[in-house]
Amino acid sequence: MHDLNYFRDHLDLFADMAKKRGITLDLDAFRKLDLERRALITQTEALRAQRNKASEEVARLRREKQNADALIEEMKDVAERIRVDSLRVVELSATQQNFLMTIPNVPHSSVPVGSSAADNIEVRRWGAPPKFDFQAKPHWEVGERAGILDLAVATKITGARFAVYKDRGARLERALANFFLDVHTREHGYTEILPPFLVNTASLTGAGQLPKFAADLFKIQDTDFWLTPTSEVELHNLYRDETIPEEKLPIRVTAWTACFRSEAGAAGKDTRGILRQHQFQKVELFKFTHPEKSYEEHESLVRNAEAILQKLGLHYRTVLLCTGDMGFASSKTYDIEVWLPSTNEFREISSCSNCEAFQARRAGIRFKPKGGKSDFVHTLNGSGLAVGRTWIALVENYQQSDGSILIPEVLRPYMGIDRIPAP
Repeated sequence: MHDLNYFRDHLDLFADMAKKRGITLDLDAFRKLDLERRALITQTEALRAQRNKASEEVARLRREKQNADALIEEMKDVAERIRVDSLRVVELSATQQNFLMTIPNVPHSSVPVGSSAADNIEVRRWGAPPKFDFQAKPHWEVGERAGILDLAVATKITGARFAVYKDRGARLERALANFFLDVHTREHGYTEILPPFLVNTASLTGAGQLPKFAADLFKIQDTDFWLTPTSEVELHNLYRDETIPEEKLPIRVTAWTACFRSEAGAAGKDTRGILRQHQFQKVELFKFTHPEKSYEEHESLVRNAEAILQKLGLHYRTVLLCTGDMGFASSKTYDIEVWLPSTNEFREISSCSNCEAFQARRAGIRFKPKGGKSDFVHTLNGSGLAVGRTWIALVENYQQSDGSILIPEVLRPYMGIDRIPAP
């Protein structure tokens, strides 16, 4: 969310932002609404001053035993005008607030201008694709053949875009989450959090999920609860409406949760397998930082996520997203894309963003320097990693010709085996 005064004074900047992001902002409607609201506020304040002065005059007339009926009657009309104008100001303020809630963050100056993923810039890549002497199969075929993935029974239990992991497949999912958390807490300095998987409207609004992305969320009927779309929401709201002492920054937290998304905007995409699910597990990384340190911390966060893929021996690349492919709340985003041999392409496995003060302003999260004025923190988030997509990458990259699946060495203590056997 943007500061109203800053937005009003920099409409040209936001017009340029909209052009770079490929969106439409009705700034003329905002100007008209803002002028009406400010004029009404000025008018209402003048009427209140008039009423206060008249009240003093009525008191004087009464002290002097003079008739004040005419002035009292006149003030009734003034009071009604104040009431009507005040209600209109409340209405216009709500409309203005709702408008500001839908405006995305301003991209950082280092973000390339572009309209789609084709305009993203590759920053680096690590490793190399595995070499097979057979035709690599997609993860759903490998998993079903090995008896570790059952999509048909998930459809029977719930519906499309859900999965049932079985036996060593379930153990692999759990092993990955534990491995991620151990690395991030023991090596990267994050504090583990286990939050609720249900969140309220205020939390989603503070994190920038509402009101814009309501169609992509699952709401619990007749409650104020929603299924969490990402634990970024819970971690961000740990300090909602609080002021953090400067010396406590940066705060680094991580959480494993199930995540739930309706994927309303992705109908028909990736319908085979488990690449795009309504329910998936993810380990999230989140930071609250000093504004002067946020871009340094952003680079560190990306490296933390990359370290997991390196330990697993998975080929990946890191790309800098362009203005038209970047998320709503982000000022700058790197995507980490892992190699999937069945399709000979990279697919996103982590998205790491610096949101600057955008989320913190929505949620009222400040920091207080010693002897200084409080200001909004910067917030950063990234997947470290998406567990299901890492499961996919392991199954595809470590598949063997006989249908077995090798387990990377770092995961063997978690799995208790060095391979998932052939059927």
